[in-house]
Amino acid sequence: MAFRLTPKDSSFYDMFTASAENLVEATDVLGTFVHEHTRREELGRTLRDLEHKGDQATHAIFRQVNSSFVTPFDREDIYNLASDLDDVMDCIEAAADLVVLTKLGTLPAEMGQQVALLQRCAQVTAESMPRLRSMKDLSDYWIEVNRLENEADKLYRRLLSRLYSGEFDALEILKLKEVADQLEEAADAFEHVANVVETIAVKES
Repeated sequence: MAFRLTPKDSSFYDMFTASAENLVEATDVLGTFVHEHTRREELGRTLRDLEHKGDQATHAIFRQVNSSFVTPFDREDIYNLASDLDDVMDCIEAAADLVVLTKLGTLPAEMGQQVALLQRCAQVTAESMPRLRSMKDLSDYWIEVNRLENEADKLYRRLLSRLYSGEFDALEILKLKEVADQLEEAADAFEHVANVVETIAVKES
């Protein structure tokens, strides 16, 4: 039986889980934000708070990497996973901030569908993080996120097609496309998270 004088630091599992759960909360707030016009400034502030919380969690992971003698998997993968989780949060907060700053009113239904896909991505990501401890039953997670990201790509293209259909004026098209781009980038960032998890699982298998 192997004996370690310096056991691996297992605190990372809980830290990654907390970061992912923060994204579940953020996407749920965004789901409300998209539909409730009168609460957008308030909900935007909530998302800013969650973004700050996410930043703190990311920095805590970085500090833990730098202070740990033995990490549970490659340091580079820990950095990448933390950074990609943080990127999701940044895109979500940016999308909401753009809606508030540009004073957009009713948003296209496709944006609500984009957010629903992000909510699903957040849920499966948060459910998968504790499984990093055992490296078991993770393939379903990255397969599902890849599927969701493909759906998000198709939805984004449909939304662009609608934006350029003549239904919207030129200024509104610019505003809406900026928001749509951030939501699409959030979906991409969720896929990046899943790709890092797959990389870790392959290395540890």
